[in-house]
Amino acid sequence: MIEEVGRVVAREGDRVWIEAERQSSCGGCSAASGCGTQVLKGVFGRRSLRLPADDTTNAQVGEQVRFGLREEALLRGSLAVYLLPLLALMGGALLGEVLGPQWGWGDSEGPSLVLGGLGLAAGFWWVRGFGRAAGRDGRFRAVVLERLQGAAPVPFHRDLSKLSGK
Repeated sequence: MIEEVGRVVAREGDRVWIEAERQSSCGGCSAASGCGTQVLKGVFGRRSLRLPADDTTNAQVGEQVRFGLREEALLRGSLAVYLLPLLALMGGALLGEVLGPQWGWGDSEGPSLVLGGLGLAAGFWWVRGFGRAAGRDGRFRAVVLERLQGAAPVPFHRDLSKLSGK
């Protein structure tokens, strides 16, 4: 399980909304002064991430919690988001390369570009549906693992009505 620490910003039944600061993969690297990721982090600032999580610990708004995401969910989600559109793009381009001469086009660049673009669009369309299905599937949701001791609830006064899309 991949674990992170965040703060509960809203509660809806057995689900909480957690706000966690985004971490770069090289935050502790010794080459931070010459790293492009560090430069971008400085330009765009530190942004937080809000996500829903299943909660059985009865965490209250303002408390810090340790939450986790299953490795399988991260791997499957990453493959779906990154790999599938790329494969669809390449498959469409290859199909255009093969079918271009059969369609009577002198070269196959045109059909490769068109079918590659259509394949990419179809891949993104599939990812959109996958994301919706994954949002309903409990295996892809974060889970609150524990309430952190010594972290008293902090007053939180932001408008949270936009978190759940209501």
